[in-house]
Amino acid sequence: MRKCVVRQLGRVDYAIALQLQQQLAADRKQGLIPDHLLLLEHPHVITLGRNGHAENLLASDDVMARAGIGFFPTDRGGDVTYHGPGQLVGYPILDLRDWQRDVGAYVRGVEQAIIDTLAEYSIAAARIPKLTGVWVQHEGADRKIAAIGVHLSRWVTSHGFALNVSTDLSYFQYIVPCGLTKPVTSMAALGVRASLSEVGERLAAHFARIFECELELEAPALAAMESEN
Repeated sequence: MRKCVVRQLGRVDYAIALQLQQQLAADRKQGLIPDHLLLLEHPHVITLGRNGHAENLLASDDVMARAGIGFFPTDRGGDVTYHGPGQLVGYPILDLRDWQRDVGAYVRGVEQAIIDTLAEYSIAAARIPKLTGVWVQHEGADRKIAAIGVHLSRWVTSHGFALNVSTDLSYFQYIVPCGLTKPVTSMAALGVRASLSEVGERLAAHFARIFECELELEAPALAAMESEN
């Protein structure tokens, strides 16, 4: 069984995490390293996917600056999304040639890992046909609890998913999440109290089962990384 290195990195600036992903993806393409799964959270930041629509960003640069929110255009799929404290972000760096050369199957696999993780907390999550991400029914509406946006280059993945654990949902007021007008929610809003590290451990186990790999835990060991705590 192939290996997948898991790193729980804590809170990491988006630019630093992006640089790390790019380096790992380049090394993975060359076969220098095994698959990786980075688990972390970001300071407040809004990102725009390569096919995103600027009109789904509802705040001006000045408003975002006053709110302490950064902004990054990215090469991932999807539209506009928000990352911030209390949100578990996962960046898998996988070579799909060692699993399935199928982007749709990969996205469905990531969704399933999140769905199975939420089930451990008695949260009934599901997919919605033709929409990417993970959803729950709450207060009479479909609410997005996890967003997914990925990038592939020579079958190596980067970017990934964002699961709202204890996220301050008020920050979603600055965007139309993923270009959809549906509301968002979090595990905390559904009455579940759990730490990011605990949820990350459970999610990594489901991820390994679905993607048929053996987890190897590794310390961050990033000399250039500066925590935002």
